[in-house]
Amino acid sequence: MAGCGHHHDTTFDGVSADYRRRLWLVIAINAGTFGVEVVGGALAGSLALQADALDFAADAATYGLSLAVIGAAAAIRSRAAMAKAVSLLLMGAWVFGATAWAVFGTGVPRADIMGGIGVMALAANLLSVLVLARYKDGDANVRSVWLCSRNDAIGNVAVMLAAVGVWLTGTPWPDLVVAGIMAGLFLTSSVSILRQASRELRTGIVDPHAGHAH
Repeated sequence: MAGCGHHHDTTFDGVSADYRRRLWLVIAINAGTFGVEVVGGALAGSLALQADALDFAADAATYGLSLAVIGAAAAIRSRAAMAKAVSLLLMGAWVFGATAWAVFGTGVPRADIMGGIGVMALAANLLSVLVLARYKDGDANVRSVWLCSRNDAIGNVAVMLAAVGVWLTGTPWPDLVVAGIMAGLFLTSSVSILRQASRELRTGIVDPHAGHAH
């Protein structure tokens, strides 16, 4: 599929009516799931669930930014991708900080609420991944959208594992460990996007094979 970044000479830049429709659908999914998760995270007292809710909110905003710069000059698209990478970096730093603080004193999260919300969020994210799977490769702007969706799905599986761990151990440690892992995922994705966007901005060339690091 040339439109998905597999052609040897061109890289998909998001200029597609089908891609725009898919992005709007994913924005709606993310915004709705954020609302459910932010309430559920507060009720459950789960840092991992709150981190996942924050991820949903950030994704809805960054997908909107992706829509705004589709068709713009390569330099503008690369800068937009860099802005999204910085937001991931800040989000990862916040979760790391909150996790470190919680180590010194936190209650045991509600495993039942964590698990229930986690299942719902995973279903929403798997739907988003399926909607965007056709366009997982492309320039830094397109690639960042795919990485955010993939991270969400991984994060939801981790939240459900944390819920099982909390239920089995009766301690908050599984929740804190998963929150820390999610923060690390945010940071590594940020670095991946920043590297590709910086290269595109510096050279003015969109590499069709860049951004494949997971």
